Amino acid sequence: MNATAFAVEKIPLIKKGDDIARILSEQTELKEHDIVVISSTIVSKSEGRIVPMDTVKATQRAKIIAKRNDNDPRFVQAVLDESEEVLLESPFLLVRTRNGSICVNAGIDHSNVEGSDNILLLPEDPDKSARKLKESILKYTGKNVSVVITDTNGRAFRMGQTGAAIGIAGIKATRDWRGTEDLFGRVLEVKNEAVVDEIAGFANILMGEGNGGMPVVIIRGLNLYHESYGIRELFRPEKEDEIRKALKARSV
Repeated sequence: MNATAFAVEKIPLIKKGDDIARILSEQTELKEHDIVVISSTIVSKSEGRIVPMDTVKATQRAKIIAKRNDNDPRFVQAVLDESEEVLLESPFLLVRTRNGSICVNAGIDHSNVEGSDNILLLPEDPDKSARKLKESILKYTGKNVSVVITDTNGRAFRMGQTGAAIGIAGIKATRDWRGTEDLFGRVLEVKNEAVVDEIAGFANILMGEGNGGMPVVIIRGLNLYHESYGIRELFRPEKEDEIRKALKARSV
């Protein structure tokens, strides 16, 4: 299998209401079954997910957590508003978002956001956003592509951040090797590959960070197209998640 990848250049600063699929189709020539990897930052901006901090009213709970974490109570409140469950309050907020993803600060970001007192929320429904982008790209180009929306996440037990998939369309979240044989004929019992996270992590290298970032990467030749929609199969069921159980026990 031969695969190539490249960042799409000359993507303008995205504003609320901008049609990312149209902009992308004008900036590069897409091919059937390309994988289009898009930073959640520009998806959120196109969906108007920028929130001025002065519009957020902090509750007493937010003020208590903010004091413990040396943070702005309004920021903490925004995180709580975007969360279904708080797994860890201090020294940072680790939460489960409404779409089921577990991450620090509900993925809310200050960087690459216009306005010194604005914050950027994740797309409200990243899977829905990915599907809409896929359908729009098909309309503009006639090509069926996979779409992976990414965010930058830290990892337990390791330093540094990497890209992670938060919404997908036209691709399965995992590739299950269980039941196949290894090089020596042994049947694999535990080998469920998180392909969309691997794609997100690689694309993050090409996207870059800071002011030199390019928010869209095209991966060609992997042949992973599948009429599948939704990231949730990647989430470990709560009853099997020992770390989550330990965090809950710690908070009791």
